[in-house]
Amino acid sequence: MSTNSLKTYVLLGLLTGLILLIGQLIGGQGGLVIALVLALAMNGVSYWFSDRIVLASTGAQEVLPEHAPELYGMVADLARRAGLPAPRVYVIPEAVPNAFATGRNPQNAAVAFTEGILHTLNREELEGVAAHEMAHIRNRDILISTVAATLAGAIMYVAQMAQFAAFFGGGRRDEEGRGGGGFLGLILAAIVAPLAATLLQMAVSRSREYLADATAAEITRSPRSLASALQRLEEAAHQEALPCATEATAHMYIVNPLTGGGLASLFSTHPPIGERIRRLLEMRSL
Repeated sequence: MSTNSLKTYVLLGLLTGLILLIGQLIGGQGGLVIALVLALAMNGVSYWFSDRIVLASTGAQEVLPEHAPELYGMVADLARRAGLPAPRVYVIPEAVPNAFATGRNPQNAAVAFTEGILHTLNREELEGVAAHEMAHIRNRDILISTVAATLAGAIMYVAQMAQFAAFFGGGRRDEEGRGGGGFLGLILAAIVAPLAATLLQMAVSRSREYLADATAAEITRSPRSLASALQRLEEAAHQEALPCATEATAHMYIVNPLTGGGLASLFSTHPPIGERIRRLLEMRSL
């Protein structure tokens, strides 16, 4: 079994465990059973359909060669150089520059670019970004990140249900010993579950970005182009968040689309851009 396959199974297990815990805290034994059914359904959906769910959530539209021949040709050429099948290409109707890759394997992969990134970066920088996403596909990162996005979204949704239940006094009857975590359990589920989901995303995201940067430099033979692109994308991200991104999907993008300063930076799903740029600039042109 490959390392990334093992990571996928571990991630599925941990996120499933979080869903079961929340179900137990909200509804005791009955809540646990409901959460188990939900978790099984979400695992199946996340494996087979998570890429479609993520793309649909961003409003991405597939482009064909006749729609954007330069973009499509660039992606196809980079895929050939990376030894991959050409992925589907999507454009997200957002002005904030960013990009991500998704899909359960290289044969079912897709790369999505915002309209903003197509207008912001020059040809060499855009190649660096596209090669970074190809690297995620070649390194088999895309299933992990897409599964994490789908299941983390489910956890955050259920945690919101816990918040409403706590607000309206749900769980108080459980304090009499009928199962569940009572009112305090609901509060813990509402607060801890989203944080735990984010920490799990961080665990599978930060190391992936360094490896994808290095692989992209190998594909394009121009680490400086990707370094320049990262610098410009980071500046744009600090000016405006990407409207279609969520806490559940933020880790999929090449730079954090929800960049914030202060305490928020401690829980970023991405490594520091400055460190990524430093590593790229230390690489000689290949």
